Amino acid sequence: MATGQWKGPRSRAAALAALLALAGFTPLPTAAAAPESACRVRTGPYQRDMEAHLRRTVDGVQSAADCYAIRAFQRENGVVPADGYAGVPTFRTMLVVAARPNPNAAGACPVRSYRVTCVDMDRQLLWVQRDRRIVFPPVPVRTGRDYQETRPGWHEVYWRSKDHKSSLYDNSPMPYAQFFDGGQALHGRSEYLYAHGGSAGCVNLKESDAKALWDLLGEGDAVYVWGTKPGTAD
Repeated sequence: MATGQWKGPRSRAAALAALLALAGFTPLPTAAAAPESACRVRTGPYQRDMEAHLRRTVDGVQSAADCYAIRAFQRENGVVPADGYAGVPTFRTMLVVAARPNPNAAGACPVRSYRVTCVDMDRQLLWVQRDRRIVFPPVPVRTGRDYQETRPGWHEVYWRSKDHKSSLYDNSPMPYAQFFDGGQALHGRSEYLYAHGGSAGCVNLKESDAKALWDLLGEGDAVYVWGTKPGTAD
């Protein structure tokens, strides 16, 4: 075989690379697929609830597969951090997701021909219905803690204040406040929604949800509250 003759595919590839280099062409590096980051195998306080919702074996013990499934749920529903841990934000989001098809399946919120804002303290959910049609889908809320419980029963929105500041609690912001009973109001909360065991009696919503509710309701709208906030006395 003559000197310099190509000896096979590997030699031809090397020669082609040399020619491309002489022409000033630099090939792009091959992109490697980013490996899926490891999922922490840690059992959360709502492990069983999440296993049941995700239709996994309900044993209350986190496995790697459980962790990946919970993390996928978190990513799909905007829970941060999406780490696979079955904590309060994940559980509360799961209640919202589970309620979406029919939040009033148990019939606890009275059905009327007019709009009714339903506040379910058992599940810590709020939605608005008219007849049997849901006009504002369920969202998470924070109702009153022990000794400052949100008052159950029928109420109505009697005053609205978009940029309200609390006169009782050091001018704490209460954006999109819609008062329904005494000093108790539906209003937004920019901080962590699930902190401190509950509110001082108001129905707190994420600020974006409070704004959407503000845009829907008006003075005279009915509000119906029932149930018991978990962790408070009956």
